[in-house]
Amino acid sequence: MPSHLEFARSFQTALGSDHLPLGAQAGDPAEIAQRFNVYRNNVAYGLSRALARQFPAVERLVGTDCFAGVAQIFIEHHPPRSPNLTDWGVEFPEFLASLETLSTLPYLRDVARIEWARSRAYHACDAKPASSERLKSLAQHHSICLHASVQVLNLATPAGSIWASQQPGGPAPPAPENWLPETVLIARRGVASMITEQIPPEIGCFLQQILARQTLATACTTAGPDFDLTEALVLLIRNDLITDINDGRMK
Repeated sequence: MPSHLEFARSFQTALGSDHLPLGAQAGDPAEIAQRFNVYRNNVAYGLSRALARQFPAVERLVGTDCFAGVAQIFIEHHPPRSPNLTDWGVEFPEFLASLETLSTLPYLRDVARIEWARSRAYHACDAKPASSERLKSLAQHHSICLHASVQVLNLATPAGSIWASQQPGGPAPPAPENWLPETVLIARRGVASMITEQIPPEIGCFLQQILARQTLATACTTAGPDFDLTEALVLLIRNDLITDINDGRMK
């Protein structure tokens, strides 16, 4: 009989091949392959649907059948490493970009980046917004703590607009002749209200500096002459994304 470790490794290998795991048994030996094929297919289908739940806009853009085929290849090359499937899929955007059959859809990678960022934001730690009294004390030499869900994506394609077009009641996507790079803010407001908002690149630069623990003054300078601090602060305060203010550079 194989050891437990040998059986586990053999079982994992068998899920992605035509072989049977070591020590597989059934009342009727002739049924072993048939029964394991059913299990193998159920696992593949379950993982494919789990991936679709992480990347629903990608599935809508390419169609259910195409996504299922892509998912099967992805599963073979990047199987889950954790029983928590919400942690699975970080490689998917780059995987999409590597597929020659999808090379005519250059925005898919960026749409997948948006959806992965939304997943990370949804599962980020909770934090209370800073009080109005704390916000009133904000000064140029202060650093700002942002909610753990905050992410800024600098996209080479209009993926923010394309992602929005795939949502219920969403606007039409931009015509190819009007395609421009976009900067997108991903965050979570409160318990479950997701933010996916296109923002000026100057604000995106400012937020990245804040996330890098730079002071307000340094972040403003780096963002450039066209940066509007009031607009940026209104965006953060409106969405309860400032959680604390620190006197000087954060440790």
